[in-house]
Amino acid sequence: MLTRRRFLGYTALTPAMLACHPLLRAEAQERSESTEPPLRLAVIGNTYHMGSEMQTIADRFLVGYPHEGDWHIPNIQIVSMYVESQQPDTELAAPPPHRTHTAPVSQEDWHPKIAQNMQPIGSSQAPQAPAETPHDSEPVADLSASRSSEFGFRLCANIPEALRCGGDHLAVDAVLAIVEQGDYPRNDRGQILYPRYDFFEQCVKVFEDEGHAVPYFNHQSLSFSFNQAHSMVAASERLKFPLLAGSSLPVTCRMPDVDIPFGAHIEEAVMVAMGPLDAKDFDALEAMQCMMERRKGGETGVKSVQLLEGDDVWAAGESGHWSKDLLSSALSRSDAIFGLTILDGRPQDLVAAGVLPQLVKDPAAYCIDYNDGTRATLLMLTGASGDFTFAARLAGSEPISTQFFRSPAPNVTSSACLAAKIEQMFTTRVAPYPVRRTLLTGGILEAGLLSRRRLNERIETPHLATVKYDPPAESQYART
Repeated sequence: MLTRRRFLGYTALTPAMLACHPLLRAEAQERSESTEPPLRLAVIGNTYHMGSEMQTIADRFLVGYPHEGDWHIPNIQIVSMYVESQQPDTELAAPPPHRTHTAPVSQEDWHPKIAQNMQPIGSSQAPQAPAETPHDSEPVADLSASRSSEFGFRLCANIPEALRCGGDHLAVDAVLAIVEQGDYPRNDRGQILYPRYDFFEQCVKVFEDEGHAVPYFNHQSLSFSFNQAHSMVAASERLKFPLLAGSSLPVTCRMPDVDIPFGAHIEEAVMVAMGPLDAKDFDALEAMQCMMERRKGGETGVKSVQLLEGDDVWAAGESGHWSKDLLSSALSRSDAIFGLTILDGRPQDLVAAGVLPQLVKDPAAYCIDYNDGTRATLLMLTGASGDFTFAARLAGSEPISTQFFRSPAPNVTSSACLAAKIEQMFTTRVAPYPVRRTLLTGGILEAGLLSRRRLNERIETPHLATVKYDPPAESQYART
């Protein structure tokens, strides 16, 4: 709420006041207006620098975020932080757990498939598609020490210390885990072996030792391994603490503001995204899944997954394995169409014009068959569009299509939408939507990359057929 006191504080920022960290004062002032003591939050992750996911999300709980037309300060205080990249090897008693169970990667098994630069038709100089942030980028300044000094939280040498704040007992009310980016090996499917499961297991050990568990949020997929992810969900159910995971796409604003009507009969769906495999495909799969789970009967699990590549993607469209009409509908919602649109400003139906094979150098398609017979396809079309878009055909109605809006840096309001859901779980101890959505999405991704490893064969997924859940009837994405 924008109180008079806060307004005066924000509008009287002299240079002297700026030097005294007014954001810190505003945050403390806002919390002082609450009658409830702030929840104590431990943040654990691996990289905390400008533009990292840890910075983007953790800072929401330090200085607040835009929410429903106001600047919202959560009544949550970060009291401790563990950043893996800040722990020198000489201080570790043993190598990090994720370095003890990695598989070597054969050059024959893994090769980059998604091109970064795309050439529009008739162009002598190719405009570049939106660049992905490399995992092995140049070192940037770590923010943990400066943020600790400014906001007064404890920097910890390990995860148990972060949960106990240097004492002997659990001393936090919630855990925020953001483990991505950084230098990690890949397995034989090309998946980056982020130690999300290892971080979670260390927290669970503290919970078990203390006989008390607190809400836990895990950013992005639960694990590169479905078995590990399944055990994480099982641990939360066994110890009775809320667990939430995933990306911001399912909860960000949509253009237009539409959702699958709850209980509708979906005949087919197509999702469009861009980027390398085992990266943006997770975000896209989860966005697609938040729509698919609303179909009649709820989520019934996945029967099979197949990853197609190259000319096989276009052949599948010609044969009707995925709908070209739905692809055209999804692309019509994009504000970043390539081709003639970026060459000379002409809007263009890329599907009807037949130019996609020339724009998209390395297409990929996740073909998903659900237990109830519903079919969905994620098309990774780097070079066609710079947006995440979706279209579905419902029985007896016209297709529904929308864009999952990704706002630009530095405000990145899409992550603010996710922060609101995280805060909701921390304060109510109830997850706003099932973590099994992320469990299923991660399993689909893993099966797709296994299909690729096996020369694009169809993979039966009996383990995913058991992932069933009832989604919330109320839409969970940001409406204002």
